[in-house]
Parts: sequence; C-alpha cells; structure tokens
Amino acid sequence: MNILKVNFQEIYDRHLCRHSQFGINLIHLAAVGVTYLALFAIAARFPISPWILLAIPAAYAVALAFNVPFHVLAACVVFMALFFGVFLTMPPVPIWLSIVLIIASHQVQNLSHRIYRVERDMTEFNQKYKKGPVLFVLLSLYELPILLNYLVFDRKQWAT
Repeated sequence: MNILKVNFQEIYDRHLCRHSQFGINLIHLAAVGVTYLALFAIAARFPISPWILLAIPAAYAVALAFNVPFHVLAACVVFMALFFGVFLTMPPVPIWLSIVLIIASHQVQNLSHRIYRVERDMTEFNQKYKKGPVLFVLLSLYELPILLNYLVFDRKQWAT
C-alpha cells in the first residue's frame, strides 16, 4: 500500500462496501469540510502568509493528479476553491473551537454508520488494505476525491 500511488477505482470500490448510500456520503463530505475548516483555522493562527495556506491544497492537488481521474481532480479543485473562498472571508475560528470541531466531525462520521447500515463483503480488500496508520492516512488523503466521485459522478450508485 503506497499512499502516493494508488489504484483509485479499487479504493473507491472498497469505499462502496460500507458507504454505498447517498446520506452517509453527504454526511461524510460535510464532516470533511468541517475538519478542513478546523485544521486550516489552526494553521492560520501561526504567523505565516495566507499564501502558505494555499500551497497546501496546491500540493495536494498535484498528488491527486497522479492518482485520480481528471474529472475527479477537477471536482476536488472546485471544492477546494469554494472552500478557500469561504474560509478566507470568515472571521477567525478560535483554536479551542477548531479542536472541538475536529472531534465532533469524527464522531458524526462514526454515528452516521449507525443510521446508514448497508454493508457489503470487504474480504476482497482486507488483505491489501489492512487496518492501521497507513490505511488511515491513505483514506484521509483520498476521502475527498472518493466522496466527490460518488456524489457528483456516480449517481447510479445512489439507489443501491
């Protein structure tokens, strides 16, 4: 498992084993947005130029460009542009609130699995994608493109 060289279709198919319902994907996208907000709010508290903050998603987009289809990359870039448009115009978020938002977003994602309970067999993916820190980082990096692929480009999956 290499976080910089992935088979996007394979990790997307893995994702659909537990996230095949529209609602859970929408909740997870909202949680990702709130988590990004909180992380960038913390980073913005350091004495750095706002251009440094913009370099982070630029580097992220370059990494994605080698691993996701172009249409998914374009959706991610649009999402990040909208995100930063909102982030740069809102008042500063206190660090304590950012920490609460990160924890709350994670809890909301976990709770969404109690509401949306459809699961498929993951046996095919369990050997290659073993639970642990590498899988956590891989899924953290690719969660946004996976969610946008589902919500924007894969409407046929919404009904399953």
